[in-house]
Amino acid sequence: MVTINRKHKDRLFSFLFGEKGRKEWTLSLYNAVNNTHYTDPDSIEFTTMEDAVYMGMKNDVSFLLCQVMNVYEQQSSYNPNMPVRQLMYAAKLYDKYIQQKKLNMYGKKLVELPVPKLVAFYNGTEGEDDRILKLSDAFVQEGNGLEWDIEARVRMININYGKNENLLSLCRPLGEYSWLVARIRKNRQTMKIEQAVDSAIQDMPEDFE
Repeated sequence: MVTINRKHKDRLFSFLFGEKGRKEWTLSLYNAVNNTHYTDPDSIEFTTMEDAVYMGMKNDVSFLLCQVMNVYEQQSSYNPNMPVRQLMYAAKLYDKYIQQKKLNMYGKKLVELPVPKLVAFYNGTEGEDDRILKLSDAFVQEGNGLEWDIEARVRMININYGKNENLLSLCRPLGEYSWLVARIRKNRQTMKIEQAVDSAIQDMPEDFE
């Protein structure tokens, strides 16, 4: 019997939206999230980090599109530490970008960088709503009275099936992913993980709405 990876949600998310052969799905997700209408999937340049290269750091999906650096993470549980995690991802991605473009960080000319957009797609069971997570919420502020010089904001979007229906309808692969995760979760109440996944795939509607 084939063993199903228990991190199936993030692995499937990366498979759907982080592969060169499915750039049109990545573009559909970007357009749905940002209310844009780009049409050329080949404009996407994947920058997803692999842990073998970046000292144990690995993110789900990141890519450049029209001078926007997108960092997308799938979260099966609510994690208030996403801002610091995505800040670290972004720093690594900027470092790689600067090296690839051979940009001079020590010159008198201002170096132009892609605009960062940090998003966490949440499909956990804690019932968390959409929100903006901020790095500054983690700063120790007792007694020092100082203002911080670094901020990072992560847009957390609830993609559980039945939530954010407009977003899920605008990006069909995301809608199908949301349905599949919900069905697997339901099946797990009475089935082992392998059976739950197989059954969910078999029950997937051919004409998904």
